[in-house]
Amino acid sequence: MERKRPDLALLDIMLPGEDGLSLLKRLRGNKRYAQLPVIMLTAKGSEADKVKGLNLGADDYVSKPFGVTELTARIHAVLRRAGGTPMEAEELSFHDLELSGQRHEVRVAGEGVQLTFREFELLRYLLINRDIVLSRNKLMDEVWGYDYAGESRTVDTHIKSLRQKLGGAGDYIKTVRNVGYKIGD
Repeated sequence: MERKRPDLALLDIMLPGEDGLSLLKRLRGNKRYAQLPVIMLTAKGSEADKVKGLNLGADDYVSKPFGVTELTARIHAVLRRAGGTPMEAEELSFHDLELSGQRHEVRVAGEGVQLTFREFELLRYLLINRDIVLSRNKLMDEVWGYDYAGESRTVDTHIKSLRQKLGGAGDYIKTVRNVGYKIGD
């Protein structure tokens, strides 16, 4: 990893020596790897474990056992998002919140805000669809890149983290009870 930055990291929580969660913390704390897409791949599948991994900055979380086809689809979805989109060069803003797709950075009142890849993509999608209420399923499909069947708190967890990192600008993200989220006044 020192010579060439990988496109994506697959981390197991139960690694010999250093566990995957502490490695994830180190990656997110390192400027070179802070935006590296990370998928947690682990036998620890409780909701608490998933929430912990996502709160620490994982972009996705796959519990064992899993199918190779599912894992491949999730890897492709994360890489597709990491590879950029036609909106990559887009400059988006709302009040004092600014997002640069080309520089892959977010600023609030001129101050840089460190976001994970998934948080950045979530914020970008909310800004592109300003004042439109987006359901959790729509956000999962568009930001995570796959259809998700069932109830998921993944979006809620990422929204909570995003609000915290944005400080006062986090209040721009509105919850529309029993529907979803939007950015707007």
